Amino acid sequence: MLFLFKDSCQHDGGIHYLFARWAWVHHELFVDVWSRPLFTLLYAGPALLGLRAARAVTVVVCLVTAWQTYRLAEQLKLPRAPLVMALLFLQPSYFLFCADTMTEPLFALVFVIALRLHLAGRVTAGLFVASLFILTRPEGLFISLLWSCWVMRGCGTGSGSDLVLAVTSNAENQVATAPRTAPRAVTCTLFQYALRILPLATGLFAWWLASWLITGDALFIKHNWPANWPFSGTIYGAPGFLNYPARLPEIVGPLVLPAFLIGLYRSLKRREFGALTSAFLTLFLVHTVMRAFGLMGSAGYPRYLICVAPATALLTLIGWNALAERFAHLARGTRLAFVTLLLATAAFANFIYADGAEWTRDAVLVEKVYAWWPHNQRPITRLIWSQPYMCMLLDGDPWQNEFFTQDAARNRQLMQAMPPGTLVFWDVKSGPRWTDVKIEDFLANGFELLHEESAVLRGYLIPRSFFGVGGPRAQRMALLYKP
Repeated sequence: MLFLFKDSCQHDGGIHYLFARWAWVHHELFVDVWSRPLFTLLYAGPALLGLRAARAVTVVVCLVTAWQTYRLAEQLKLPRAPLVMALLFLQPSYFLFCADTMTEPLFALVFVIALRLHLAGRVTAGLFVASLFILTRPEGLFISLLWSCWVMRGCGTGSGSDLVLAVTSNAENQVATAPRTAPRAVTCTLFQYALRILPLATGLFAWWLASWLITGDALFIKHNWPANWPFSGTIYGAPGFLNYPARLPEIVGPLVLPAFLIGLYRSLKRREFGALTSAFLTLFLVHTVMRAFGLMGSAGYPRYLICVAPATALLTLIGWNALAERFAHLARGTRLAFVTLLLATAAFANFIYADGAEWTRDAVLVEKVYAWWPHNQRPITRLIWSQPYMCMLLDGDPWQNEFFTQDAARNRQLMQAMPPGTLVFWDVKSGPRWTDVKIEDFLANGFELLHEESAVLRGYLIPRSFFGVGGPRAQRMALLYKP
């Protein structure tokens, strides 16, 4: 994934990289709400070495997350614990972004580490790690609220032991829950509870303090809140409650989805593994509601559920183990052949899914257009672009880019006001989709065409579109210049 695909499959990944790279120039980006402080802090150094170096950090993050999820499966004494690493990478969204510069994989790593600490009885340490949620993704707010409920349930025990489900293996390697004799939570006063969860606020406090010191604005986080995150409003539509349920195959994996559903059902029915079920269901239901009503600019991407991907993988493993009991009577060779075929097919389906991400292919044409520039350079006073990869190749400052709107009259004024020497790198897909601005609009407002290229971009494997995924992508890109 790191070497087959040169760019992010969504523009957010490229912008996160650019913000991390340029945080050394624009220091407020280290505490910017959209760019995510923990992500920027971790990636700012590698980003100076280039996009591939930054993407390699994500590869390491995903591998460490897989290892930590495996250790958690052992901690919960689940049979076939090593299999959970495969089940994590078999989640199509997790696989798609395992070598990208998105924030969700980093959240998943923080989540699984905090969860391991919590379920091991190291509640305070888990709270300190969980305080980093809010620095990584907006979902941190909801998971932090859930975390505080967990602590409240086990407030008096000092260990959250009501959430730690002891599991053993019997002679047939089947999961059996221990007798329900865990210590009951002791009621806490409101003050005791507040003290107990106080470490959960340390990440937010550090963010506020750093933003104040860097910007001089004590209310920087409030003033920096993205305008396209309104509580109400439907900038990406409001398709109803079925959007996320219909995308469960992209979240869990189509071939292992039955195992996940069985694992979720068994855990809920037996009231086992409450931390796993509540974490997944909280995020799933929150995003379902937000997407249904278009709240907070929800776009309905399956990648949001990567945040709790370790919990998803563990629930899938629980269901897998339950199914394995049903097939225990078959010959070992038969079972091995079936499992090998299933996992290989699921892995191949994941690559098909990644190969169908059309935006990733645009990097090929971006490089082709850019190759013309070094031999035909002109003085640049400002760089305008429609895709982050264009800015990366020209090593431009992302803050120079213009934020066009759907207002055509205002866009014309912005183009006409741009200084001589402005270079525009634009395409016919992304630019018009996000801003309604076309290549022809620049030509009509004082720009001249320097160079353009057109191509039909295809994936490695998919010859045509299947269920709206993949297929040829007709693209055109141009370099324009204001003399």
